[in-house]
Amino acid sequence: MRDPYAVLGVKKDASAEEIKSAFRRIAKRLHPDVNPGDKDVERRFKEVNAAYDLLSDADKRRRFDRGEIDADGKEKMRAGGFHPGGFGGAARGRAGGGDPFESDFARSSRRFGDDLFSELFETFGGGGGRRGKANQQRGDDIRVTLSVGFLDAARGVSKRIELPTGRKVDVRVPAGSETGQALRLAGLGREGADGGKAGDAIVEISVAEHGFFRREGRDIWVDLPITLKEAVTGARVSTPTIDGPVMLTVPKGVNSGAVLRLRGKGVAKAGDAKTRGDQFVRLSIHLPKTMPEALKKAIAELPDADDPRRDLGLT
Repeated sequence: MRDPYAVLGVKKDASAEEIKSAFRRIAKRLHPDVNPGDKDVERRFKEVNAAYDLLSDADKRRRFDRGEIDADGKEKMRAGGFHPGGFGGAARGRAGGGDPFESDFARSSRRFGDDLFSELFETFGGGGGRRGKANQQRGDDIRVTLSVGFLDAARGVSKRIELPTGRKVDVRVPAGSETGQALRLAGLGREGADGGKAGDAIVEISVAEHGFFRREGRDIWVDLPITLKEAVTGARVSTPTIDGPVMLTVPKGVNSGAVLRLRGKGVAKAGDAKTRGDQFVRLSIHLPKTMPEALKKAIAELPDADDPRRDLGLT
């Protein structure tokens, strides 16, 4: 075995408490229950146990420091022959005279007492046997896509869905949800192994497009057609919003393409239903399909106005 001080990573003048603390830390990391089937880790675990067996025994530590025994606890040859302990010193050196075939973990438990034994099993199994938490595996997450309408996503809605596991659950889609937003349903994924926790269900939102509403951030946009008369004389007209129709004032002499704002008629801020965006209404003047002769004549008699295309560099 290598120098036991090097195995435990302590200095030669380390106190007994420092040696014990170093062993606890390394033993938890190298314990066979945490590394099942890893022969190299098993070898290192045995080496750590042997190093602690030697250094935790004050008498053997003093003899090792004086050079009377080696790192394995065996008597070193002297000029006058073997030490009276002979070859039996190896067996005594392993566990202070105990059974040389005793397992490393049993020897550790006996030497360090119930305190360390309980601590190790709290880490590796909590009383669940040698398998314990080391073999527990969290279940896989499952992903599903939930399609919702534009208005449902904007206003919020509850939907019942069926998961791949066959379980049916009610999902609350919060107001203002967008495509790509994911909702996590804790513990509704695949079951874990050996008592491990179940995975989660991840519900990804997909919002359908609307026939005339368009969303930009928390604002809503809509194009509203108005008549030539409404544009010229002004009017009160009905316009749609995500909450239902409202009356909108069209000012006199408005041009096609003008934008009016309806404050607070947009989408709610996530987690704050009272904080909402705005709705923007773009006006579009529609001429009648059949133009009355009187209207044609009246328009023809209008004086020439300023050229609306003068800023386009066409003249």
